[in-house]
Amino acid sequence: MIVVAGESLIDLVPDGAAAAPLGALAPRRGGGPYNTAVALGRLGADVAFCSRVSTDAFGEALMDGLRAAGVRTGLVQRGPEPTTLAVATVGADGSAGYGFYAEGTADRLFVLPERLPTHVRALSFGTLSLALEPGASAYEALLRREAGRGALTLLDPNIRAGLIPNPKGYRSRFLRWLPYVSLLKLSEEDARWLGGAPDEWLAAGPAAIVLTRGAAGLTVFTPTLNVSVPGVAVAVADTIGAGDTVNAALLHGLAGRDPQDLATLDEDAWTALLAYAAQAAAHTCTRPGAEPPYATELRPLPRL
Repeated sequence: MIVVAGESLIDLVPDGAAAAPLGALAPRRGGGPYNTAVALGRLGADVAFCSRVSTDAFGEALMDGLRAAGVRTGLVQRGPEPTTLAVATVGADGSAGYGFYAEGTADRLFVLPERLPTHVRALSFGTLSLALEPGASAYEALLRREAGRGALTLLDPNIRAGLIPNPKGYRSRFLRWLPYVSLLKLSEEDARWLGGAPDEWLAAGPAAIVLTRGAAGLTVFTPTLNVSVPGVAVAVADTIGAGDTVNAALLHGLAGRDPQDLATLDEDAWTALLAYAAQAAAHTCTRPGAEPPYATELRPLPRL
């Protein structure tokens, strides 16, 4: 089983003219970890979501979305605090920016679960959940504990700079996470903000790093390989959830492997897996909001 740990929220997405300053906003289920869990469920993976979700109407809608995607919810904590809101702005090219309403919300109060099921083989972490306390420390503790147990771990920092009051402190924490990370996945924008380089990060712990380059595609770095695949050309509605779908596709292909296997996959295996992830992300971009594809919409998952 794969566990996705982190926040869920409601994206308020422009409905109609993106440039209208007071245009209508459509509520859509979102949050990087939530989107990753839903994408994994739609791809047919055995996946559970580990978070704290509000008992308000938005929270109930988020839980409904998990169940509809076939995501296990037994690790979800519930609380009366409100659901985090993210107001999205969509550029002419479909790129998305966000403003957040996250003070005092349910996902901030996540606590470390006593244990996970023994059959958990992979976990995913990232986005707001590792940046906002007090929950961030609980997620970090979960990352360290499960990595020590031998699980494959994926980290997607998915930087939201406006919510990081101490960038220097966050960058230091990021480096301290890396010894517990099997696969680091990040965008070119994340890499620039963090100020590091793949060689430096590989030396700190991850067996592989996947860099997303928007329409240009994806690149993987391992100690012995540097492999790239192009993006898939589509008519873009927006890019919301595209990176989260990449996370899901990668985990779906790699789950069950020993973390150190990532460093030994050959060029053909990485090319096939990255192409699958690029295809899945492209499908997400064709639909407004984070609406990842189902397995039936994609070419079959490659055998690695």
